[in-house]
Amino acid sequence: MRYKRSDSFLVWYRSIPLALIVLLVLATVVSIKGPHTVKAVYYPLEYTQEIAESSARHEVNPYWVCALIESESAWDSDVMSDAGAIGLMQLLPETAKDLADWGIVDASRYPPENLKDPAVNIEYGTAYIRYLVERYHEMEPAVAAYNAGLGNVDEWLESGEDIRDTIDFPETATYLLRVVRAKELYEELYPDAF
Repeated sequence: MRYKRSDSFLVWYRSIPLALIVLLVLATVVSIKGPHTVKAVYYPLEYTQEIAESSARHEVNPYWVCALIESESAWDSDVMSDAGAIGLMQLLPETAKDLADWGIVDASRYPPENLKDPAVNIEYGTAYIRYLVERYHEMEPAVAAYNAGLGNVDEWLESGEDIRDTIDFPETATYLLRVVRAKELYEELYPDAF
């Protein structure tokens, strides 16, 4: 069955009231609960106890952990990358094993082979970001290394310039900005979470 030009106009014309209803509902939610409610939909917060405990143990601001989880997995503990990175904080099994072998993470309490377990994954991811901060003495190069690897960040920092100005990979430059922005939003949205 072929539609006439006037029929397609009517189909389009009917979508306007639906769009207005959606906007009205959204405006009502924002006016009642505030703009944070809408942002919280895009920046959820889960596993607060696990994040708080690992963050305290490894001396990492918990909002950085939240930002990394949001940027790495969008809070999906079952996700696995093409490169083999697993879970909330997208850790490679080799990285987890190294952290356990070096005694940075207690493997008897957090078995490195259980990276799909949110508590285990958060522990290893938080320990790894701490390891990177100790290496680079700043969070932004640590975050860049979390995404692009140590060798790349070492090379980018050789110039002595700000890491944001030396990153060669557009994906890592975008990733760094996304993590920094997510950290700021988590602090704003959940000021009393930790």
